[in-house]
Amino acid sequence: MTPSVLTLEELAERLGRDRREVEKLADRGRIPGRKRDGRWQFHDSEVTSWLEQELRDYSPEELRQVAETHRSEEIHHEEPLTSLLRPETVAVPLEGRTKRGVLEALMEAAGASYQVWDPARLLQAVTEREELCSTAFPGGVAVPHPRNQLADALGESVVACGVTSKGVPFGAPDGRLTDVFFLVLCRDARTHLHVLARIGRLLHVDGLVDGLREAPDSVAAYDLIHETDDQLG
Repeated sequence: MTPSVLTLEELAERLGRDRREVEKLADRGRIPGRKRDGRWQFHDSEVTSWLEQELRDYSPEELRQVAETHRSEEIHHEEPLTSLLRPETVAVPLEGRTKRGVLEALMEAAGASYQVWDPARLLQAVTEREELCSTAFPGGVAVPHPRNQLADALGESVVACGVTSKGVPFGAPDGRLTDVFFLVLCRDARTHLHVLARIGRLLHVDGLVDGLREAPDSVAAYDLIHETDDQLG
């Protein structure tokens, strides 16, 4: 069995759920998987794509559990998000009037970390992910990221944040323009899912998104994210 294939027990541990609950979801076709010789097998990439979509509807507590079960060596316990988000990777205001322009500006901001080794390849991967399904949430926020992690294109995992002065059409399910963006570039699936869950928790905090929109500059936006990340524990 290759490392990219998970057993039922491994998937239950990864999701932080009871094995029987996960098996029922698989039996009902809710989790992508297949049986071989009577035993469930789950491909890591398929599970990651499935969980990305599921996270949109998770409660803060469910998001916390996902973040805890996907903690990686790159994540600092005290400040899970801002251990990857740096002051120099925050851009307020973020230049860009189109989806492509926003993605290019976010990649440029991420590049300020000096950990983005192949920006053209990463930008292509993020763009292809957006073409499959928009990463925009209702309420004017989007979390663009590649569909698959490209470890050899990064020195370390990086998160960038940007706020445009005006909303941009980004394919949000509520039809609203998007103006707050978190670009997630991670070296592995575990870190990737941890960061997505952590951002999901942050978005549930009252006042954070509006506070980012009102931030006068990048320093103020970073400080707000850092403070909120620290308070979540």
